[in-house]
Amino acid sequence: MKRVQIIGLLAAIAAFCVVQVQAESFPFNDPALSMEDRIEDLISRMTVEEKMAQLRYAAPAIERLDIPAYNWWNECLHGVARNGRATVFPQAIGMAASFDEDLIKRIAEAIAVEARAKYNACSAQDYRERYQGLTFWTPNINIFRDPRWGRGMETYGEDPFLTSLLGVSFVEGLQGDNPDYLMAAGCAKHYAVHSGPEDVRHSFDAEVTAKDLWETYLPAFEALVVDGKVEGIMGAYNRVNGEAACASEYLMQDILRDQWDFDGYFTSDCGAIEDLYLGHKLVETAEEAVAMALKAGCNLECGDVYKVLPEALAQGLITEEDLDRNLRELLPTRFRLGLFDPPESVPYSSITSEVIGCDEHRELSREAAVKSLVLLKNDNVLPMRKDYKKVYVTGPTATQVDVLLGNYFGVNEDMATILEGVTGKVSPHTTVEYRPGSLMDRPNANPMDWFSNPATESEVTVACLGIYPLIEGEEGGAIASSTKGDRMDLNLPENQLTFLRTLRPKADKLVVVITGGSPSTCEEVIELADAVLWVWYPGQEGGNAVADVLFGDAVPSGRLPITFPKSLDDLPPFEDYDMEGRTYRYMTKEPMFPFGFGLSYTQFKYSNLRLNAQSVESGKSAVMATVTIANTGSVAAEEVAQLYLTVENAPKPAPLYSLKGVKRVKLNPGERKTVRFEITPDMMSVVDTEGKQGVVEGPIKVIIGGCSPVECAVDLGAPQPVTASFIVE
Repeated sequence: MKRVQIIGLLAAIAAFCVVQVQAESFPFNDPALSMEDRIEDLISRMTVEEKMAQLRYAAPAIERLDIPAYNWWNECLHGVARNGRATVFPQAIGMAASFDEDLIKRIAEAIAVEARAKYNACSAQDYRERYQGLTFWTPNINIFRDPRWGRGMETYGEDPFLTSLLGVSFVEGLQGDNPDYLMAAGCAKHYAVHSGPEDVRHSFDAEVTAKDLWETYLPAFEALVVDGKVEGIMGAYNRVNGEAACASEYLMQDILRDQWDFDGYFTSDCGAIEDLYLGHKLVETAEEAVAMALKAGCNLECGDVYKVLPEALAQGLITEEDLDRNLRELLPTRFRLGLFDPPESVPYSSITSEVIGCDEHRELSREAAVKSLVLLKNDNVLPMRKDYKKVYVTGPTATQVDVLLGNYFGVNEDMATILEGVTGKVSPHTTVEYRPGSLMDRPNANPMDWFSNPATESEVTVACLGIYPLIEGEEGGAIASSTKGDRMDLNLPENQLTFLRTLRPKADKLVVVITGGSPSTCEEVIELADAVLWVWYPGQEGGNAVADVLFGDAVPSGRLPITFPKSLDDLPPFEDYDMEGRTYRYMTKEPMFPFGFGLSYTQFKYSNLRLNAQSVESGKSAVMATVTIANTGSVAAEEVAQLYLTVENAPKPAPLYSLKGVKRVKLNPGERKTVRFEITPDMMSVVDTEGKQGVVEGPIKVIIGGCSPVECAVDLGAPQPVTASFIVE
């Protein structure tokens, strides 16, 4: 037989053998077996080299077992991100401003459906790269403890209760309710104490008291693990009280797995394992770093240091059992997603690309944007008429697509800027004139004033100001920031203030629309404007939503999920993680705008707060609170009723008051409704200086209103809250 024929025959035999192996069904492919049996079978078939490779975020294929490559890294902060077309919802801080857990869950469900559709489409092409998987490193549930932090836009604000409420809703929506399969896998990040500064995050040690750790920084993570059954946890870059967050026995084992019974996977933040030896200098070599992380339970690395696992194994720093233990914690997620099952047995395998960016999701994005907008001031100029003779739209954010997107975003072929929203809303005979007027963050190079005269000719001027994600954001993304995305000056750029000062004398009615993901010390803007609407980064439908509110087709109902301070001088140092003087719970300085604040086009009145008990036995029973809310104005609207508690005998330092309940209530003009809140023993409990949680005896004050109960809230336009008390015995 000729050599060419022999080679051809051998190739055919080899190909036949490969097909036979690939066609073989292994026990780990059998959905009828238990998860544990399937995982043990899979691990038993893997070589040591294959085991180590599977602990990296870009897990390679194991062709002999017919296992395709899988990339764990994906993002969906407010829509499927970085993977082409998707529905873009408002940035997370904007979603939080809705104070609406049902809305957040519906958004996450829509994201999950689009995620499955995109995964199915990519898999059909054998595309298995970054941002094409089903393991999403979302949500960011860090506490936005300091308004200078550039990544605060990714969070649900400064309050542990609200963050827990919305975070659990997001995870439930994203992961779905199928008893056998996850629609997509969520991941709570960045565990556990992480909120800037960005500049030093790779070497920073966040020092916290036991009280602050358990009262402020951990509750949302506990809620997502215990109540939300979140599938993944991502460790932070920084250290926490000296221990690296991605290699901390206390955080990762004692708390997460032992106390909370977490049974998902733990991943490092991207590049955090490198920080163990280059930034924190806890060890000297890469091999020592991977051993430290792996032994602490960092199942997966986002980064490139786990490539030295073979060397760490050869040096005796880790064992094969260490690999197996981490795989047993990592692999269940891929099984729960159905990645080892026949497609016909996975109910989400049939979702097609028609759902991506569909009309239903677009409408949901618009609803979310409307509910996120916060009206800060209104001197009877809003809502605007649609039949004005002339409307002038100006300012650097009027046509900026970036101010719709925030960070960690997807893209869409139809995104409505503020100018487009206003133009699409007015009557056919209304003239809309537009001039940018001002650059974003630097003086105009041309000193001529060609922008202010149209204001004199217009019945209303809409000035679009604010910041954008090139100024604030994550370490490397905010390319216009000299402080790596953090904001060391909370005011608007000075050139925008100069622009507004020039407009004011010429504008009959001046409406200011402000974009941004973090608070602003905007006292001068409030003084100059007749109305101020805070719009965050409102997503693809942002311009339409802004127009809906400006022209009265929707009534503003958003509430601030973070305190707006009057000055940076009112805040502790940025690097100080102590909660004293921070957030509405501990801040004694009067804010510019308080947590929970937001105006409406109508007025609400609270009355008749009643408790079903004047005293309760400690830790034994709940208290039911009922309150009457009336719409005393002329417009149907939604009110965001907020329940706060003050535990009078709480060990000091103690919160001034803490949010413990939220209800959205829709009321027609003249209508009143009775709203009920349940105050559970958990809500009555406090955290002492040792980090222990319990109920203390003594009076508890109940405050219900439309804003956190700071003294200035009513003067700013919030309804007068109502109060009552009961005794814990």
